[in-house]
Amino acid sequence: MMKKVILAVMVAGLSTTAAASSNDDPLLFKVMIDKFEAGFGDGSTPLEWDADAWAGYDLNKFWFKTEGEYVDGETEEADMQFLYSRAITPFWDFQVGCRRAFYADADRDYGVLAFKGLAPYLFEVDADLFIGSSGQVGARLDAEYEYMFTQKLILSPEIEMNFYSKDDPEIGIGSGLADMELGLRLRYEIRREFAPYIGVNWSQKFGQTADYARNEGEDTSDTRFVAGIRAWL
Repeated sequence: MMKKVILAVMVAGLSTTAAASSNDDPLLFKVMIDKFEAGFGDGSTPLEWDADAWAGYDLNKFWFKTEGEYVDGETEEADMQFLYSRAITPFWDFQVGCRRAFYADADRDYGVLAFKGLAPYLFEVDADLFIGSSGQVGARLDAEYEYMFTQKLILSPEIEMNFYSKDDPEIGIGSGLADMELGLRLRYEIRREFAPYIGVNWSQKFGQTADYARNEGEDTSDTRFVAGIRAWL
């Protein structure tokens, strides 16, 4: 059912996009590497990425999103999303599509319903609902703010929280609030399109998710200094 709904919305978006292309509404695109960084803390040096790309018109776009973590020569976890995005207000988009999550021991597929936009006080917000084929329902809230010391020096605090409706022992996820991550990054824009940064990142697992991590001999809390680049075209 979810796949049929997603397909219908995407077809409607294509029809609207085709009509818009004949007007003064040019086809645009953007590729954004929000994070590409190394972490330093407990002896290991994980590499993390968070990037997306979109193409489309003023009201209708197609998005590709990816994020993940690479540790000791292996992908610890990764995420890919393909979404149709429709502007519903001047500052908010509604998105629908599909997601594949990659874990060390298994993969999971989800339908996606999401809102992306600018909240009051200029917080950039991503609010996602994930509906899995097994009945698992997940939610993710990601919020970020940019404080400009100068036109080039920018401080960016960020918070991300993940929730799930039920336990999934195979991939180490428990119901309720599974994990939370807080980050603080200071970047210097050599050009608007390219900015190295440094920062600190703290993550914490909760509830049954933390119990699964302990059973595997993993830490439930982690603090790392990070260094990376942010770039777009």
